[in-house]
Amino acid sequence: MTRIIAVANQKGGVGKTTTAVNVAASLAGDKYQVLLVDLDPQGNATSGLGLPKEQTVTTYEVLRGDANFEQGIAPTRIDNLFVIAANPNLAAAEIDLVDMEHREFRLQQALKNATHDYVIIDCPPALGLLTINALTAATDVLIPVQTEYYALEGLGQLLGTVQRVREATNPRLDLLGVVLTMYDKRTSLSEQVKQEIETHFGDKLFTAVVPRNIRLAESPSYGRTIFEHDKWSKGARAYKAVAKEVQKRTGGK
Repeated sequence: MTRIIAVANQKGGVGKTTTAVNVAASLAGDKYQVLLVDLDPQGNATSGLGLPKEQTVTTYEVLRGDANFEQGIAPTRIDNLFVIAANPNLAAAEIDLVDMEHREFRLQQALKNATHDYVIIDCPPALGLLTINALTAATDVLIPVQTEYYALEGLGQLLGTVQRVREATNPRLDLLGVVLTMYDKRTSLSEQVKQEIETHFGDKLFTAVVPRNIRLAESPSYGRTIFEHDKWSKGARAYKAVAKEVQKRTGGK
């Protein structure tokens, strides 16, 4: 069965795209067939893999029904990793979808014939129709949380949205877990946030933690995954561990 994982958090700057791209790349490195769906109009997952945003078919055309998802799949230079790109045109989808029939199910319908082992969806930093489409299509949701003062702010709203999606459009949706990002073990704040999230989420908190890492932060500017940019860095080791935990939690081979 294809596991469709929505990487979501309506709070920006928490490492959502970095998580989606590098988890996808690590799973592909472990010989899984992986499709990364860029559902953010900023297109950072697309550029983070070194791909131009000006693709003939993007997630915008797929959601509108102007093309099927197979037409949008583009190969990357990483074996086993494919992407459906996004560009700023996708912002118009929020408006276009409003009057469409079964608007919450557009992505689910598009992905119904996916045969990849994993589909990773990079959601936009908002709880609009794009994110609702991602959650409706997904089997699992993965939430990256930055270890900072306002870490839990908005998480209740996101979890409330997940619950409403379960009730209304996707009863199979499961919380895969929460991943701590930008963790700095030198500060007491990071440790306090970690403890607080552990209290709230228990075993849904990933054991693997992503630290603050310069090499990780700069890799998107080169259009590379962290494994291409510096495979020996702390960031690379962390995302390798996160991907292994994803495999374990999803019953990967």
